[in-house]
Amino acid sequence: MDFDEAREVFLQPREGATAPTPDTPALALRHVLEPLAMVHLWSAPAHEQLRTAGLNFLTGYVGGRGCTLGDVTPGVVASTFAVFEPGLAADLWRQARATCSIEELLAVRAASGGEGMRAALEGVDEAEIGRVTRRLREALDAGGPGELAGRPLYASLRDRPWPTDAHTGLWHVASLYREHRGDTHLAACVAAGVDGLEANILTELRAGFDLYEYTGTRGWSPESMSAASARLEARGLVADGGLTAAGRDARQAIEAATDLGQHRVVEALTGSRERSDGGSDGFDELVATLGSWADRVVAAGWFPPDPLKRTAG
Repeated sequence: MDFDEAREVFLQPREGATAPTPDTPALALRHVLEPLAMVHLWSAPAHEQLRTAGLNFLTGYVGGRGCTLGDVTPGVVASTFAVFEPGLAADLWRQARATCSIEELLAVRAASGGEGMRAALEGVDEAEIGRVTRRLREALDAGGPGELAGRPLYASLRDRPWPTDAHTGLWHVASLYREHRGDTHLAACVAAGVDGLEANILTELRAGFDLYEYTGTRGWSPESMSAASARLEARGLVADGGLTAAGRDARQAIEAATDLGQHRVVEALTGSRERSDGGSDGFDELVATLGSWADRVVAAGWFPPDPLKRTAG
């Protein structure tokens, strides 16, 4: 899939759609950081970096996330990209690796993220960007070494050198939060007895998509999706193309478990504290600032404008 095809598929608005307002601090944070974390894939500067490296949209996505794990086997990448059909994720990793070395993928990833963020936030005070980045980084550090447990993509990003410029630093910390929640969410799904395909279906129905509308973009075959729906129906979680009451409760329990897995980091952010300049680092103010920056990314056409897509991840 090239970048123009990706825009046609993923960057279309959805008239009249509204997404649920995030009802927990962890979800509110995820909602505003997601567009910032993904400028290394969606932004125009990123597209130029990826094209120059010989990568398309899909190999850029899988190669750009998977490369932080190092020179791993396709199965490892497929396991961490669990909501994608494993054969697709593995094959895209092979293609990315046939095109670029690990070091080249890492370099393209960092350049794409930094240049994308710099273009999106043109005119924003770099000192403010640096202040917000430090606040987010301090909260991650406050979580301690225990935050590495069971989080391979997050842990691999933690091993990367911290960027020296403000814009790349903001993108890097947004990526850390994205992978921290993603790894945590996958663990919650596994603990609930939900596989990657079933997780897609539960998520799309909770967000408001039609059945398979979102799941089908992850490479799953019609036969696989039908079989997964049958399994969920047998468990009483899905009926007539929608979530049952039990299904809504089960999916909400997964979300609550994901939030719980992030509690140390989020608790470090939710308390207001005084700054040396007399201002405050209150959580609501932090989310509002990040949200205004995320809105700039969406307005530039560098993140899907569909509110359901923002909710689904």
